Amino acid sequence: MDLRATTSIVAGVPTVAVDGVVDLGSIAAFRDALLRAVHANSGALVVVDLDGVVALDDAGLGMLMGAAAAARQADGDLEIVCTNKRLRTRLERTRLDQSITVRDSIS
Repeated sequence: MDLRATTSIVAGVPTVAVDGVVDLGSIAAFRDALLRAVHANSGALVVVDLDGVVALDDAGLGMLMGAAAAARQADGDLEIVCTNKRLRTRLERTRLDQSITVRDSIS
């Protein structure tokens, strides 16, 4: 399954909606979409919507951490929207949810 990342404004917040598999094969596209959104919205909150993600490997987790660091360095922030129980459990077990806010919705 291919990765698709779409950037839009949802409830006034720049949002990157991700669909598909985030792994070594798609990490470049994932990185590009995240960093493009962070740099285009310097000083603002950027939300990454992972509800369409089927699988997220360690490289994807690392890329989320890197994008959050880039957002914070630009006086902004990055948060995750995730309602998928399996993926949410992965974010909790890896303690990514302690570094990046994980919410149930954008609003």
